[in-house]
Amino acid sequence: MSQHKISPERIEKEQIYKEMGLTDEEYQLAKDLLKRRPNYTETGIFSAMWSEHCSYKSSKPLLKRFPTKGSHVLQGPGEGAGVVDIGDNQAVVFKIESHNSPSFVEPFEGSATGVGGIMRDVFSMGAKPIAAMNSLRFGNLDNDRTKMLFSEVVRGIASYGNVIDVPTVGGEIQFDEQYEENPLVNAMVVGLISHDDVQKGVAAGVGNVVIYAGGDTGKDGVGGASFSSDVVEAGKEENKSAVAIGNPHIGKKLMNACLEVIQSDALVGIQDMGAAGLTSSASEMAAKAGTGIEMNLDLVPQREESMNAYEIMLSESQERMLLVVKKGQQQEILDIFAKHDVDAAVIGEVIQEKTFRIKQHGEIVVDIPVNILADEAPVYHLPSKEAAYYQEFQAMENEVPTVEDHQAMLRQLLQQPTIASKEWAYMQYDAEAQGNTIVGPGSDAAIVKIDGTDKAIAITTDCNSRYIYLDPKVGGQIAVAEAARNLVCSGAKPLAITDGLNYGNPNNPEVFWQMEESIDGISEACLALQTPVISGNVSMYNQSKDEAILPTPIIGMVGLIENTKYVTPNHFQNNGDLVYLIGETFPEFGGSELQNLIAGKYLGKAPVIDLQVEANRQNILATAIKEGLVVSAHDLSEGGLAVALAESLFNGQGLGVEVRLTGDVTVALFSESQSRFLVTVKAENKEQFQNLWTEARQIGSVTNDGKLIVSVNGEHVIKDTVDELHKLWSEAIPRLVTAK
Repeated sequence: MSQHKISPERIEKEQIYKEMGLTDEEYQLAKDLLKRRPNYTETGIFSAMWSEHCSYKSSKPLLKRFPTKGSHVLQGPGEGAGVVDIGDNQAVVFKIESHNSPSFVEPFEGSATGVGGIMRDVFSMGAKPIAAMNSLRFGNLDNDRTKMLFSEVVRGIASYGNVIDVPTVGGEIQFDEQYEENPLVNAMVVGLISHDDVQKGVAAGVGNVVIYAGGDTGKDGVGGASFSSDVVEAGKEENKSAVAIGNPHIGKKLMNACLEVIQSDALVGIQDMGAAGLTSSASEMAAKAGTGIEMNLDLVPQREESMNAYEIMLSESQERMLLVVKKGQQQEILDIFAKHDVDAAVIGEVIQEKTFRIKQHGEIVVDIPVNILADEAPVYHLPSKEAAYYQEFQAMENEVPTVEDHQAMLRQLLQQPTIASKEWAYMQYDAEAQGNTIVGPGSDAAIVKIDGTDKAIAITTDCNSRYIYLDPKVGGQIAVAEAARNLVCSGAKPLAITDGLNYGNPNNPEVFWQMEESIDGISEACLALQTPVISGNVSMYNQSKDEAILPTPIIGMVGLIENTKYVTPNHFQNNGDLVYLIGETFPEFGGSELQNLIAGKYLGKAPVIDLQVEANRQNILATAIKEGLVVSAHDLSEGGLAVALAESLFNGQGLGVEVRLTGDVTVALFSESQSRFLVTVKAENKEQFQNLWTEARQIGSVTNDGKLIVSVNGEHVIKDTVDELHKLWSEAIPRLVTAK
């Protein structure tokens, strides 16, 4: 018997709703709100709209803690993407979104559709996408499945971004065994818009016309929202069928058509058909406008014959948009889509009655009040319990790991996949599309010029999940602070963040505690650094080997460079420039790359951070850059000072550096203390630069002999050639990926 023939009575009696993703209590709530038993399609709609993926039912109480307002915020959370003013009637639109479960099951398609979906979120706001970023997490590169996942995810991202002609300008990749069975694939897109063109997903105006545009609807991705709201197992066929298939060629045509459509005064509202497809876009647009929607599924372009209402309503086929257009002006919009060779059809209208009514073959197959789907979704205040390990870690002294040979250790650290060059991945991306990329992948932040102006934007993604595991609140603060440091080092003023919150099963009180604490830490840092949260995404149930992944709230941050003359490189530039270390170094190795290498696990305290100190240092560095006193700037992160010195020489200019330090050798070289910068200054600007700082210490100077020489307490501890170090750093990942 086909699914849509299953009676409402049977759904209840046999508890079929459980297989569809509803609990007993949720099914009863749906029944009470409807005042009748939902039919099969309606049960599927409740399951999708009340899933974690669509309703944020477990995370909603925590998300309210984020600061979301600022004088420059034009649109905060709640629409397809957030919008931030950058002056001159221009704004940037951006958001990050995860595609973890699909990428685990079908890595190529999962990552490609992740890029496509976030593109549509941005251009549905009326913005032209100008840059894409990504933030990826994989297990260690010592097994064939991880190598395959890494290779295919990167290939999927490249295949979509390169065809749609939006440059993939950077991101970050980290490797840790705790992601082995659950990689994280977070895609971010930034768009450019005029203030007057900002669109919203609303179905306003009774009698207005509902238009479907884009690819046809197939059976791919049916139930994807529910599938992404549970723990996923590899290899299951039903999981594979829940992964939608993308088509960047249609995606590009759809993007160009939509960017023309938004110029028409006929357009009332527009929204991407993302998670839960036609169901979420139509019901959310109606709920936001306080109206209802009636649609006829016989008019929906369909890829396969005899699709039932359940399949059409819950398909997550890609490259589809839903529009509401003024009555009588629909032909104008249909003509624009036809001009761009994009299929479009009128499939319904806005109605006064606040209901979500769907017809097929002359029958009403769905009739649900819209507020039930949007506003009545259950909200869970889940139990939270401090993780058992936390007090134990907090009680530990800051131990300094034993390192016999510091030069050999630097060589080892540079070959750690989390630190090593990611060129193997990003060389597959077209970072130069559209011709405005000033700084592409491999830098602290990517920089993209704003056409026709002297302005540019800087973009970064960042998160050290090891710190968050050790101390979720402090780790959350560090994630925001480090993202901001990346932007400030590049010459930008940080504006706002989007967050991709990736955690394990929220029904585990310790996982929920990690989430709660890290969100508080992120919020505190956003307030201190004046970078409100304008959009984001929550992904839960990320489990590997029956354990939660490391808590990984990715921070995507965008900053404004007021004039491209302030763009600051991360690498040393000239022989004779003075090298400064800004900030104090403490014996802090909890969650560090050195601890990972020596102990193979993370324990102890995370590095401390003082948000006021962080904000002050960032402000002083920004002032020094604007005054033309800074030649290069790089923040200190994984691997500490020694790794930052090496990275600052990897630009093929044949430069070297000679550095003199004091104190404990291991601490001086490899500590991961926060709020530190490595800066170079021309000798003639020494006094002026030093007048700005109390915490800047000259530690050496740039040379032209191609050597990295470090002495501590008067003794040489590192004396290596930059060419040799660069070779180890650049060849590490290709060697691991191809190793048999």
